[in-house]
Amino acid sequence: MIRLPDPKPETLARREEIIAALRDAVPSGPLGEGVIADPLRLKPYETDGLSAYRQVPLAVVLPSSTEEVAAAMRVCHRFGARVVPRGAGTSLSGGALPLADAVVIGLMRMNRVLDISFEDRLAVVEAGVTNLGITRAVEGEGFFYAPDPSSQLACMIGGNVMMNSGGAHCLKYGVTANNLLGVKLVTVEGDVVEIGGGHLDSAGYDVLGLITGSEGQLGLVTEVTVRILRAAEGARAMLAAFKGTEIAGAAVDAIMASGVIPVALEFMDKPCIHACEAFAHAGYPLDAEAMLIIEVEGSAEEQDALLAKLRDICSRFDPISMRVATTAEESMAIWKGRKGAFGAVGRISPDYLCMDGTIPTGELPHVLKRIGEMSDQYGLKVANVFHAGDGNLHPLIMFDANDPTSFAKAEAFGADILRLCVEVGGCLTGEHGVGIEKRDLMNVQFNDRELAQQRRIKEAFDPGWLLNPAKVFPIEGNPALQVASSGAPVMAAE
Repeated sequence: MIRLPDPKPETLARREEIIAALRDAVPSGPLGEGVIADPLRLKPYETDGLSAYRQVPLAVVLPSSTEEVAAAMRVCHRFGARVVPRGAGTSLSGGALPLADAVVIGLMRMNRVLDISFEDRLAVVEAGVTNLGITRAVEGEGFFYAPDPSSQLACMIGGNVMMNSGGAHCLKYGVTANNLLGVKLVTVEGDVVEIGGGHLDSAGYDVLGLITGSEGQLGLVTEVTVRILRAAEGARAMLAAFKGTEIAGAAVDAIMASGVIPVALEFMDKPCIHACEAFAHAGYPLDAEAMLIIEVEGSAEEQDALLAKLRDICSRFDPISMRVATTAEESMAIWKGRKGAFGAVGRISPDYLCMDGTIPTGELPHVLKRIGEMSDQYGLKVANVFHAGDGNLHPLIMFDANDPTSFAKAEAFGADILRLCVEVGGCLTGEHGVGIEKRDLMNVQFNDRELAQQRRIKEAFDPGWLLNPAKVFPIEGNPALQVASSGAPVMAAE
C-alpha cells in the first residue's frame, strides 16, 4: 500500500492564514473564485487518473496568469506549504495526487494560444491549452503538433512537458522533448524564468531537458513554446492480425529491423481487440490473438510503396488477415478503436491499472509471454495495448477496487511487470511518469549513488522539498519526508 508523509502540523495550524494570503494573491475574477477552500468543493481535486488513491488537499488555487502563479508560489514558500501542480488531472501515475497539507495550483484557466509563427514553425501557448488544442489552432494552415497521447482531447501541454508525454506517432516524430523549444517556469520562491525559446538550441546547460519530464519537482511551467510541423500529404493505416501475441511481437521486431519506419506501430491483444470493437465498431478481427495497427504517410506513391513492404514483412508471420485502409475515413475508423482503448476496457472491468514501462523491441515476444504467465499466476486479466514501435508497454490490469485482495494483487502484478521491463534492459516509465505509482520501484532502476545524485538536483531547485513531494523518489531516502511509524496509507478508493 502506498504511503504518503504525515501532514506538517504547523501548516495545518495556519490553514486559514494561508488561505487568506492566497486569496490576496489570487483574487476572484471573471472566471470565478481564485481560491477554493470549502471541503466539499475540494473533492474533485482529491485524485487524478490513478483514481484508486485519493487525498483532499489543504486548498486549491486557480490562477489565470503567470503573475498569479508566481504570487501564489511566494505565499506557499513564505509559509513553507507544500505545492502540487495540476493540469487536467489525467495523470495515470498519481502525479497530481495532493497531500493533506498541500496547496494544489491548477493551471486549467491558463488556456490561451499566445503566438503562432508559421514562418518559424512554432507556437507559444499557456500551460492549460490541451494537446489537441495546439493542432486545432494551426491545422487551418496545414500544420500540426506531433505528440499525440491518447488523452490528447483533455490533457494539457504543461502536464505533457512535466511527464514528457508521447503518443502513437512518437515513433516517427518523437515525444514532447523532441518537439519542445522553451518554457516559462515559476520557481519554488516565486521567481519567473524563461528557459529556451523560439530557437533550436540554447547556450549553457540543457536546463530545458532537465525540466522536461521533471514531474513538477523543479518548478511550475506556465507557458510553453513548441515546434509545429507541416502536415504530410496524406496517411493510411493497415491492420495485421496474428495467431498469437508472441508472433505479433516478432513481427514488430522484424518491421523495426527492416529499416522501414512507420509513423505509428500499435499493438493490441485479444481482450483489447474485443473491448475496442464492442466500443468503436471498427471492424477489428475478433478471431485474432493479437493485432498491429501500422500507419504510413507521404504522397500516394510513397504510401503504396511503404505499405507493400510492410505487407511483405507481416506475411512472413502467417497472419490471419491483413487489411489496408483505402480512404482517410477507413483510417480514422481504425484509429477510433485504438484511441478509445482505455475507455473501452473500462466498460468490461470495474477498474484497471494502466501500466507504463519501456523495453527494447527485440524483447517483445519474451515480455508478452511473461505477462501472460503472470496473468495466470495472479488470476487477473490483462489487456495489452501499447506503442510497439518504441517498446512503450501499456498493460491494462483489470481488478475490482472494492475488493482489497484484488487491488493488492493488481499492484503486485504491475510491480512485477515493471521489474521485468528493467530486467530486460528497459525502464520503469515511457510517458506516464513515476508519480507515486512507481516511486517505490525507483531503486530497481537506480542504485543508491544514482538516486542520491538525482536528489541533489531536486534540492538545488527546491531545498525544502515543497514541490510535488512524495513523488518520484522513495520517501525513506529523504528525512524531510519521512513517514511516521503511525503514518497511514493514502486513502484507497472505496
